[in-house]
Amino acid sequence: MANKKILIIEDEQSLVDLLVAKLKKEGYDVEFAYDGEDGYNKIAGFAPDLILLDIVMPKMDGYEVLEKLNEEKIEIPVIIISNSGQPVEIEKTKKLGAVDHLIKTEFNPDDVLAMVTKYFGKKKSSKKEEKVVTPVVEGELELYENSESEKNGIRVLLVEDDTFLREICTKKLAKDGYTVFSAMDGEQAVANIEKVNPDIVLLDIILPALDGFQILEFIRSSKKEAIKKVPVIMLSNLGQEDDIKRAMKMGANDYLVKAHFTTEEIANKIKEVLGK
Repeated sequence: MANKKILIIEDEQSLVDLLVAKLKKEGYDVEFAYDGEDGYNKIAGFAPDLILLDIVMPKMDGYEVLEKLNEEKIEIPVIIISNSGQPVEIEKTKKLGAVDHLIKTEFNPDDVLAMVTKYFGKKKSSKKEEKVVTPVVEGELELYENSESEKNGIRVLLVEDDTFLREICTKKLAKDGYTVFSAMDGEQAVANIEKVNPDIVLLDIILPALDGFQILEFIRSSKKEAIKKVPVIMLSNLGQEDDIKRAMKMGANDYLVKAHFTTEEIANKIKEVLGK
């Protein structure tokens, strides 16, 4: 990877030092900047093949850097490294062209390396990296398990059509020991829920084919007692009081507005609901 160049635009010096050391050790040519303005100015001279970009920075934030790249029609893959991890941030950076997203509190240098090599077509360099989260297609669903985590025996069905959000949630839950089945639309969820027999369901509302309210109605009217009584947490961008009341009246156990919760808080809410 000696010919591949990576530009890190990040204001936390300790994190920059760590990433620079890790990536250089793997043979990448690495440059860095501690603010968005300096980072953007380095793009022309350094000509990176990939950019690692923070969001909250001095002078020019990550959104502004992405917007400038779009304005100038500069097509360089950008991986966001952020403190937030809020779905609203992920959706915004995705629309601006980011190819992936890492949450600082949930990744280590090996995770960054694995994601970087994904875009350069290089195989992961260690057995540990190969084991982190393994997606396996089971019917029309994807099954996520972490081979290094102690399984807690709980099966989660995540119904979410946004790829970034689905991946972030499944990786977090799999690392916590859950077995996670993910569906990208309502029909997949309905067709597979009895086969999966989940212990809890995370359910988006705006979905292709069938929406979250229709899926919730299907669950609560099931003839199978285990399906009928499975806890359901609504996970949606819709935060209007009418939507929340409707979901709770239909039998949802809780309702989370995506923009207000991190994946860590979502995992804690699962524990809380199952604890009840």
